[in-house]
Amino acid sequence: HVFRGGLSTYADKDLDGQMVFEEFVNYLQDHEKDLKLVFKSLDRRRAGKIYSKEIMESLQDLGVHISQQHAEKILQSMDKNGTMTIDWNEWSNDLLLQPKENNIPEITLYWKHSTLFDVGENLMVPDDFTTEEKLTGMWWRHLVAGGGAGAVSRTFTAPLDRLKVLMQVHGSSSNNMCIMSGLTQMIKEGGMRSLWRGNGMNIVKIAPETALKFMAYEQIKRLIGSDKETLGILERFVAGSMAGVIAQSTIYPMEVLKTRLALRKTGQYSGISDCAKKMFRREGLGAFYKGFIPNMMGIIPYAGIDLAVYETLKNSWLEKCGTKSTDPGVLVLLGCGTVSSSCGQLASYPLALVRTRMQAQAMMEGSPHMTMSGLFKQIIQTEGATGLYRGLAPNFLKVIPAVSISYVVYENLKMSLGVKSR
Repeated sequence: HVFRGGLSTYADKDLDGQMVFEEFVNYLQDHEKDLKLVFKSLDRRRAGKIYSKEIMESLQDLGVHISQQHAEKILQSMDKNGTMTIDWNEWSNDLLLQPKENNIPEITLYWKHSTLFDVGENLMVPDDFTTEEKLTGMWWRHLVAGGGAGAVSRTFTAPLDRLKVLMQVHGSSSNNMCIMSGLTQMIKEGGMRSLWRGNGMNIVKIAPETALKFMAYEQIKRLIGSDKETLGILERFVAGSMAGVIAQSTIYPMEVLKTRLALRKTGQYSGISDCAKKMFRREGLGAFYKGFIPNMMGIIPYAGIDLAVYETLKNSWLEKCGTKSTDPGVLVLLGCGTVSSSCGQLASYPLALVRTRMQAQAMMEGSPHMTMSGLFKQIIQTEGATGLYRGLAPNFLKVIPAVSISYVVYENLKMSLGVKSR
């Protein structure tokens, strides 16, 4: 009547620590469907058998690179009759009673990246979702959990984000603002609440940006003509960058409003709508697209380097530890996410700084309106190359707490929304 052990953790629906026969049967039926889907996707020759080369190619499409020798070891562990192929019976017999986390197909489900981590910049390549996640509606639950986690994470790190914007705009060789002096200056000017200026708009833009980017990414995948469940790294980069451009182009006025609200003085604007009205009256529609070009240009280095570093770290871990467990654990996930996001930000930071200065030009009295190239030249001539990295310290300081908070909140929201797989 009762089945105990590792398998019961996955099949125990009422969480009473025991698995009755009905729960066991339901688990087997659901798990068999999953295994059939995966077997079909691996069997590229439609021969009813899986070869080592097909295992290599399928994992490569998912961004996991393994050697021929490694693929043969995986195959031999399931091959019962010594034919160096796996048929359906061998596949199902080997994996049916294994907990799902130990299955090869589950590897990539642990490595959600852009959905999982929010560092304040939504420029990462979107995550791929499996056919099962799309059919069961788990994809939108992941996105909702990611959006909620981003809102909490951004709120906690908002003082550092506002400080970064102030240092980018007002920092210079004559006004060498540091973290403590910047925070003190903000509190003196507007009190403790002023530390969160601009955070409201930063949260409001999460939902439309995430939704637009996901929809654009899915459409671009279809236009690329790939019939694969997930794309290769280069295809993901191209589709993700294009989706980022589309999403950023649509919500860019919100980015400008966020910067203006973060830089405002006490009493300058009563709220988001007041800020938008005053900007439109004084500067016209063009004000909402200041810094648009450097922002779009920044998507490519950010998305490309973030994806490349994350995939390299992921493959390195899988090569060394993937045979023992497919679950990387919290520390590995947080470490990979933190390093890749930091590298992406470092590569695109000069463009982000110039974008912010262009967004803020109209607020700075006596400041000439300069083009992107003009600003680059002026910064290098007056402050040197280090001037392009002003505000980098608070920006990096918020990465670890942002990643950690978004992960914890994401995991809790995910459970509340009933997400069963990673």
